[in-house]
Amino acid sequence: MSALDTVIRGGQVIDGTGNDGYTADIGIADGRIAEIGKIDPGSARVIDADGLAVTPGFIDGHTHMDAQISWDPIGRNSCWHGVTTVVMGNCGFSVAPVRKGKQALVARNLERAEDISGAAMNAGMAWNWENFDQYLDAVDTLPKGINYTAYVGHSALRTFVMGERAFEEEANEDDLAAMKVELNRSMDAGAAGFSTSRSFAHETSDDRPVASRIATRDEVTQLVMEMKGRKNAVFELAHEIFMPGMDGNDEYFQWLRDMTVQSGVTTTFGVLGHTWAAQLAEIDATVKAGGNMVGQTHSRGVSVVSSFLSSFSFDRLPVWEEFRKQPHEAQLAGLKDAATRDALVNAIKDGKYDRAIGAEAPPPDWDKFFIYNTPLPPWQTLAEASAESGKHPAEIIIDLAIASDLKAMFMQPLTWANDEDTVAVMRHPQCVMTFSDSGAHVSQIADSSIQSHLIAYFHRKKQLLTLPECIEMITRRGARAWGLTDRGVLRKGALADINIFDPVTFGPEMPQVVNDLPTGARRLSQRSHGIKATMVAGQVLIDNGEHTGALPGQLIRRAD
Repeated sequence: MSALDTVIRGGQVIDGTGNDGYTADIGIADGRIAEIGKIDPGSARVIDADGLAVTPGFIDGHTHMDAQISWDPIGRNSCWHGVTTVVMGNCGFSVAPVRKGKQALVARNLERAEDISGAAMNAGMAWNWENFDQYLDAVDTLPKGINYTAYVGHSALRTFVMGERAFEEEANEDDLAAMKVELNRSMDAGAAGFSTSRSFAHETSDDRPVASRIATRDEVTQLVMEMKGRKNAVFELAHEIFMPGMDGNDEYFQWLRDMTVQSGVTTTFGVLGHTWAAQLAEIDATVKAGGNMVGQTHSRGVSVVSSFLSSFSFDRLPVWEEFRKQPHEAQLAGLKDAATRDALVNAIKDGKYDRAIGAEAPPPDWDKFFIYNTPLPPWQTLAEASAESGKHPAEIIIDLAIASDLKAMFMQPLTWANDEDTVAVMRHPQCVMTFSDSGAHVSQIADSSIQSHLIAYFHRKKQLLTLPECIEMITRRGARAWGLTDRGVLRKGALADINIFDPVTFGPEMPQVVNDLPTGARRLSQRSHGIKATMVAGQVLIDNGEHTGALPGQLIRRAD
């Protein structure tokens, strides 16, 4: 055995299995766990973990870091919350394959549906690939703090093969044959699987359905069946929108069930909001029929974060649209002017709102529009604040903005369930607590913190989950779902992706709006507190909230 590099001494080991924790040392050599028990460190570096939890690195199965990885080597914001491995390319949105000179087709799918700036993509990515295997090779050479694996996306496959026709036409036989060739080439190179979107919420920057939404179900089925026999292959999709009892709901899930069973691949999708019970029933039925179906859950409910430094749904109203074109200093001055203020408030009262796309802020529902002033619930609604003060909710927004130099934040849920229902979904054995969307909706949501929120809120504040339950939901379950056999549990021989944190204080901080994307585009930055260290492959990546300079992350290629 190699000499130990590092010993984590005296921590409470929460190993990812769901079992109770125990006090032990962990010895690391050559990036892997070499020993667990009482260890003489010898000359190894010692990290004192007395009083702290020692867990596997967290696994996030739903991100969109495909572009971000080109300009952000450490994986913000995920790296601040203990995430060490992510799956990107979800919902049919990969940045490969792409024809030379046709990058705009790929960007069009991502710009509005996922709120990823096209200008930032053009400036921040080398675009030195065409086929998906070439993209993986490019990712392999990039400096990385955390680990990445990636789906090949359906929208990218369609635009690669069909060009502009991908946004308008069903695929013909030649188109489908060419997509199958590229899909198999991608899988041979180590793609995690294939993803698509059927969701009405995914539209392009020129107000059309993203390319994958034009595909027939038969096209999707044929592409998924191409993965039959591929070890650990995963099919991920953003749902067609059906509600229990709607015409077509049973037919839709029967299609998914048959495809999952016949292909032998794992099918996964988000189980979010109030339809959770019906979706879990469909998952159970698929498992009973012999398929593997995994629900992706969320610890908070997907919510839009709004502020004067980012955006509001009101910004789409003509009066607000003009007002918001001004510099922030001029906006602050305008909010203090009585006539301007009245015009803005009246516009909200009388406003007619278009349908929100992707994670755009929805029209205001004051009973579900929260003042977001602390990292954890409870949050007061603007309806409640209005009842207390006698002011219209829009006036309260303006007052809080003035008092905070425009930094006040507000939150509107896109999906929501009460705490008890959320726990029930997260506890379901076929569910993984994931769905951060990290890398996407960068100025709209702040969900890279769902892992720290899970522990701070559901374990510590509400005491609805034990710490071992929380850790198992975000480690071993994700490793099993995506076939990541060398991580997710602290055991001898496993990759030394490890978190060391204080279970009494670990939790998210408030987000901040920063303008540090390529071309200066804005995003929400959110850190955590209470985490002593995040290790990737035995190296400390984050030390007390700061990047150490180490870049030990790797590209993970699925292997047949």
